[in-house]
Amino acid sequence: MTTARDVFFASERTLRAPWRIIAFIVVSAITYFLAAVLAGSVESVAGTFGMRLIVYTAVSTLALLVSTYVCVYWIDGRTWDFVRLGRASAQPSRLVAGTLMGALAIGVPSVLLLVTHELRIEPAPPGSWWDTALRAALLLIPAALTEELLLRGYIFVVLRETIGWRWTLIGTSIVFGLLHTQNPGADAEAITLVIIAGFFLGAIVLVTESLYAAWAAHFAWNWVMAGALHTAVSGAADQLGLVMSNYRVVDAGPDWLTGGAWGPEGGVAAGLGMFAFLFYLVGRHLNQSER
Repeated sequence: MTTARDVFFASERTLRAPWRIIAFIVVSAITYFLAAVLAGSVESVAGTFGMRLIVYTAVSTLALLVSTYVCVYWIDGRTWDFVRLGRASAQPSRLVAGTLMGALAIGVPSVLLLVTHELRIEPAPPGSWWDTALRAALLLIPAALTEELLLRGYIFVVLRETIGWRWTLIGTSIVFGLLHTQNPGADAEAITLVIIAGFFLGAIVLVTESLYAAWAAHFAWNWVMAGALHTAVSGAADQLGLVMSNYRVVDAGPDWLTGGAWGPEGGVAAGLGMFAFLFYLVGRHLNQSER
């Protein structure tokens, strides 16, 4: 006979997966509200130094870190290892691997597009390249961690132990794409490419057992576009609040190949770059699973 307790608990102390995910969403909503209040309290100071968006992004990351901690430690009674944020997951080799995969997956296709004149470099107002690179890093480091914590952190692990890695990878990747539908210039091709990026980043977590590695890959991918190429990231250009100094890379070929206004990550070339690593990662994970 099913009791009320059976509806909520899978065992004596463990909540069922749906309730754990709901708890994470509720706690995240609360911490996001508190983070917004915190950001608002320092808005004038941050605006004075041109860092308003950076501050808002950082406090959003803090909110998700707190909600992840609450769910991992208080609800599940686990440690950071549970969400692949423990000490072992932070090994330098995993961080380097993630960074290289993220940078090369978008960097190589972008260079090839530049060489073939499908992308072109045009002048931009003079300024400091280092200032642009640093501001891009300060913005994109927490932004990448926020998205990783949201979809490939606690929720990813709970789903993985409940429905298996395949359905978890599919489900979180689709949601990752749908979360970008409100970005400027979003269309079917761009969202499909974001979904592929979800598979790419999720596969990195599966193979490296490190959310840090996926975070590094995510940041490297975005920074290559904003910090190195001075181009749009997921349709956002002016919205990033970055002053692209000296040059910028713009579309000069068909949008289906180059991504158009969405940026290089929205084109087939970037998709091929991700698939090159995705096939390797999934194949390696399958081999690991068979051992």
